[in-house]
Order: sequence, then C-alpha cells, then structure tokens
Amino acid sequence: MKFALSTLSTAVMTITFMGLAAPVFASATDHNIESPNEVTAVAVTQIVDADTQYSTQSSIQDIAQNNAQNNAQNNEIQNRRSTTDTDMGQAEQKTGLTTLIDPITHKSIDNSYPLAVSSLLSLEQAQNILLQVSPKLAANQAAIAASEYQTDALKTLDNPLVFAQLSANAYNLDADLDLSSLKNSIVNDVNNGVDNVIPPIPPLPDLPNFGELVGERIPDSYELKRSGSTAGAGLGVVWPIYTAGRTNALTGASNARTQEAVADSLLDKNELYNTLIERYFKAQLAIIAAYLREDAYDTLQQTDHMAQRLFEEGFISRVDRLEAQSALADAKSESVNANNDARLAMMALQRLLRTDYRIKPTTPLFVSSRPLPDVNYFQNLSLANHPGLQKVAAKRAQAEQLHALSDTGHKPTVMLYGYGQIEKDPSWVAGISASWKLWGGLDKNASLASSNAKIRQADLSEIEVSDNLLLLVEKNWHDVNNAQSRYQALQSNVDLAAEVLRLRQLGLQEGVNTPIEVVQAQTQSLKARTEQAQAANSYVQSLAALMQSCGTPLAFNAYLNAADIRLPTLYTE
Repeated sequence: MKFALSTLSTAVMTITFMGLAAPVFASATDHNIESPNEVTAVAVTQIVDADTQYSTQSSIQDIAQNNAQNNAQNNEIQNRRSTTDTDMGQAEQKTGLTTLIDPITHKSIDNSYPLAVSSLLSLEQAQNILLQVSPKLAANQAAIAASEYQTDALKTLDNPLVFAQLSANAYNLDADLDLSSLKNSIVNDVNNGVDNVIPPIPPLPDLPNFGELVGERIPDSYELKRSGSTAGAGLGVVWPIYTAGRTNALTGASNARTQEAVADSLLDKNELYNTLIERYFKAQLAIIAAYLREDAYDTLQQTDHMAQRLFEEGFISRVDRLEAQSALADAKSESVNANNDARLAMMALQRLLRTDYRIKPTTPLFVSSRPLPDVNYFQNLSLANHPGLQKVAAKRAQAEQLHALSDTGHKPTVMLYGYGQIEKDPSWVAGISASWKLWGGLDKNASLASSNAKIRQADLSEIEVSDNLLLLVEKNWHDVNNAQSRYQALQSNVDLAAEVLRLRQLGLQEGVNTPIEVVQAQTQSLKARTEQAQAANSYVQSLAALMQSCGTPLAFNAYLNAADIRLPTLYTE
C-alpha cells in the first residue's frame, strides 16, 4: 500500500468561547477556553494514503429535535454565542510536495503536502482527518508495504540466476630455484644408463664421463623472473528447477506476515477511532458542564442581588446575606474550574488531530430511545469482523507454512548450471546437479514438532479470543442499555429540579423563601442536568466500545445519525 507524509498550512480564526458582555460561559478573561480572535498560520503534519481522497461534511443536522428540555438549553447556548464566532475558511489546497514541520515534535517531514482543516469539525470530519495525521497509522502502512515488497522479492527465488564475471590480473614472479639435487640425480642416471647400454667388450681406451658432460650443462641454481597480466570474461547461469516447495513455503510465510501486519493496523485504527470518540465527546461534555456552571453562576448573581435588596430592606438576616455571598463565590470558583477542564479536554482533541489551534466539536452528544438489536447480532459481527481473530488466523497461516518448510528437510534440490568464457576460443561447462541433506543441520522431526505446536497454539488462541470477544460484546451491549435507561430516568429529575428552582426564585421575590433555599434548588438543578449529560456521554462511549468490540467502529456513525435525542452544542457549522 502506498502512503505519503504530508502537512497542511492554513490560516485559523480563533474565537472567544462565549463573547457577550454579560458574564457568560468562557468569557474573555484569563479563564477563557478560547483566546481572543486572531489569525494564525499553522502547519499540521498529515500522513495519508495516497489513494484516498480527503472529504468533509459541509454541514450537520440540527440538534435537540423532539426534546423540549434540550431545545430550551440549546436556545440558551445559542443566545450566549459570540457574534464574532466564525468558521475558518479553508486554505487553498496546494498540490506540490514539500518539506514541512510537524507542529508537535517540530521535526521536518519530507514529501508532504498541505491540507486545509477547519477549526469547526464534525465527528465524521475528524475521523477523516485522523486517518491522515496519525503517525501510528502511517507507520503501520509502512510495515505493510515492507512486508508486501518482501513477499514480492521471495517470489523470484525459483527464477534462473544469470551472472557475468569479469577478471583482470597482473603478476610478478621472482624466484631462485636450487637445481643441485636435480643435477646430481640426472648425472647418476646418465652414468648408470651408459653402463647398462654398453655390452662387455675387450679393454678399450678410457671413454668420456657422460654424466659429467651432462652435468656441466646443468647449473646448480636458476633465477626465475616473470611478469605480465591476464584478463578474462564469462557468463554463467544457475536455475533451481526443483526445490521441493521451499520457495512456496517461504513466500506463503511472508504473505501471512503481511496479513498479520494488516490485522495489527486494523486494531490500531479501531483503537484510534475509539480514542477520537472518547476525546471528542468528552470535550462536548466538558463544554456543557462549563456552560451549566456559568449558567448557575449567572443565576446566583441574580439571587445575590435580590438577597442584597432584601437585606437592606430588613427582610432577611445578615447570616442569610452572607450565605448568599458564600454560594456566589463558590459558584464562581466552580465556573472557573469547569472552564479550565473544558480547555484541557479541547486541547486533548487538538493534540490527537495534530493542529496548532483549538478544535471545536460540532457533533452533539446524543442518545437513541430505540432499543438496540439483540446481543447475538453484535456477537456475530464480532466473530466475522474483529481484527484480533484475523491476526490469529495470520499466525496460524505462518505456522502452516513453517510446517511445510520443515517437511522439505530431506528432499533434494535440483539445479541446472552453466558457465562459458567470452574469448576467441572459449571454454565452457554445463550440467545438472542434485543435492540431498543426509545428516546434520536442523533436526527435521524437531522442526515439524515445533510447527505442529504452533498450529495448535493458534487454534487454542482462536478459541480464547472468541470467548473473550463474546464476553466483551455482551458487557458493552449491557453498558449501552444501562446508559440509555439512566438518561431517560434522569429526565424526570431535570424537570423536577427546574420547576423547584423556578418556584424558589419566585418565593424569594415574594419573601417566602430564603436565599439559601434558592441556592439549594440551583444546586439540585445543576446536579440533575450534569448527571443527564454524563449519562449521555456514557451512552456514547459505551456505544463506541461496542462498535469497536464488533470490529466495525465506523458503524457508530449510523447510530449517531439515527439518534432521536441530541443534546445542545455550543459550536455549529
């Protein structure tokens, strides 16, 4: 699989989290979630599949339909939005590859290209971007590519190997040869030969010593000096025509390792999808919590103002007045803490998407009132799609190929070979050879036993992984149902707390209730609304975990789009 490292460079308009003049959520103070409006040039590392096109949604559906309470909250939030909140215009897409800097590590990334990313992102848009900016996914793609290339390389092992050989040599020989022993031997042989050849005859004059005559011609030593150069060239070929299946086994094992790398990549991708959902909706929950805390602070400001008037008119005691002031101070502190928590949650999402600016989530928390399909449906999905089982299958395939390789231990290897010199009168050689391993090397029986044990290990691991997946799906399925039931049950608490707060505020104006009673009612209302938002987040996180355990994390989007209960969200496109 091809992949490309890329980065984006774009201008970002950062905005205030809530920008009204009255005290609002994330007002323009030191505790703002957003900094004041400014345009900032950023470079975000992009790591993308070169064959995948980048696409985003242009809008999202309206929220809080069929839910009166959520509509009321949404109206409040929309009223508090700053009029300066504007979406960042997408930067012009550049086509040329370049070297850019990662905004987090500040390392240079070669062969990169820019990609425009809006600061307002729906979940689906964030998912698309995550695939392009994650170094982990890009590293996995590199591992898959390396394994695929290795498999391709092994496929040519049975092809003929043709090679050329060139040689050029220079030599110098300088030696002093001792010929004395050779000389003596020759002299003796000559004399003995003459005696044996000449028959007995009458005495004759003395004949010459033939041995000495020959010996005088042979020196006692000889100095040898030679130098020169030689050159040669040749072509050879080696062709393994029979390898007993060794090449197929090696290629199959490499292909199985590629399948394992693909399964690991899917596991990491599913985990990243789940991490994105966790951070995305935790940011939404933190934003809602910060808004509710700011709303409670606004209400207590009104209560404090009313308490001051009643105290001045003598309707309440000094203790009641001080209690109202203490409650207001606590509410302000909680509001500041909630704003900081929201800032941190948005920064966690920003880090995951590797941007230099805040990511503002536009997809709201949601709950579906419809029941889930039966748990068996999700369990069957898990057994059919989970990458963990695909990894076990790849491990088993590797063990089978190693078993096939071990089984070739004593089978022959047959090769054709030939070599010829390239010259005027060339010499050449050609033939066929077969070789068997008779003894030594790896023990075939032990290798076969090892591969059989690995196959058994894979089979038993498949059983264990399947059991764990079925149990995990069952747990996540119940968690989703429990969160759904919890959210629906809390609606009556929200309605009750809102009505009690309204009556206590009216009672304070009429002098029937004390400021502390209003504070208590406000606290109960805040608690009920926060608990319901937390239940919605539990539903979302449990649903994401269920989809991940089924091996179908993107199926989460279908449940999101079909949800009939949507909580308010501060940011919309």
